[in-house]
Amino acid sequence: MNVLQLISSGGMYGAEAVILNLSHVLEREGDRSVIASFANASQQMHERAQAEGLTSVLVPCSGQVSVPTVHAIRELVSKYGIDVVHAHGYKADVYCWAALRGGQVPMVSTCHTWYDNDLAVRVYGAVDRWVLRQFARVVAVSAEVEQRLLTSGVRADRVRRIRNGIDPAVFSDVANGRAGAHRTSLRVGLVGRLSREKGVDVFIEAAAEVLQTLPDIEFVVVGEGPDRPQLEEQIRKLRIESRLRLLGHQEAMLPVYAGLDLMVSASRQEGLPVALLEGTASGLPLVATTAGEIPTLVVPGETGLLVTPGDAHALAAAMLRLLSSETERLAFGRNARARIVQEFSADRMSADYREVYQQAARSERRA
Repeated sequence: MNVLQLISSGGMYGAEAVILNLSHVLEREGDRSVIASFANASQQMHERAQAEGLTSVLVPCSGQVSVPTVHAIRELVSKYGIDVVHAHGYKADVYCWAALRGGQVPMVSTCHTWYDNDLAVRVYGAVDRWVLRQFARVVAVSAEVEQRLLTSGVRADRVRRIRNGIDPAVFSDVANGRAGAHRTSLRVGLVGRLSREKGVDVFIEAAAEVLQTLPDIEFVVVGEGPDRPQLEEQIRKLRIESRLRLLGHQEAMLPVYAGLDLMVSASRQEGLPVALLEGTASGLPLVATTAGEIPTLVVPGETGLLVTPGDAHALAAAMLRLLSSETERLAFGRNARARIVQEFSADRMSADYREVYQQAARSERRA
């Protein structure tokens, strides 16, 4: 089967990592995955895919409405003999629908989430959910996204929930080296976009509380986003600049995971972040909120600890518990990696997607 992966977002975040993992497994299993990135937003994704030996092309796109983009998608479908087009992101969904509606090539979309933080995003989300009613299959990464799809009118028999997956082997060396590492100071990390839904402000507040008991702990945040100025001001007001740093975007994540002793997610809203899968695959214990699908990843008291979103005091208490016990941290980290290998592999995710592609193709033929 030949699949066109159409992606419109910029940067290298969770969705992009999912597409790369999925494409590698599909290729290994004998299918073909062609990655098509919008030229005005996804240049980095295109370059990364090429560097990893995947077939990757740039789709011309400029402004809010681009007729050449529609034509380019149709040409790619013809050139590569595409059987299914898999769109990722609201912009990709809309252009996919504009290019292929009424045709014979089935459309599949993965919906990672809609945060609806402002009017523009709410409008985009509403348009996206209307367009998705025309798709053969729509994949949701969480129960919340699935429910929003159903509420917006997407037929239940077309919706499928699939958990994100990664290749655990990539993180084996980091995980194996953790037990032998003897650190003089401990480091706690959060990886995520600097925006309200990720709860970085709650993490900062909790870090300040932890430092009152364990003043030598180091905290880092990896990621960029619109809330950076407010978060920097919060750090200054709490007078913890020497113990908590905003590192910005990091291209190489393996050294980041290797340098951490504990990983934290303070999200208010969430799907299933790829960063959490990567961190736990690296042998890190996890303190996280119960947002989205995170509870499917964490087994409380075995692989990590869960707290209520927005509760900085509970987040601090959970961090203090694991920071105070090396034995528990290492045991949780080993258990967390084992769970990733068993339940959250890219192979499992790709098998689920292959089934969705086949269902989409069959439904299009029947239509």
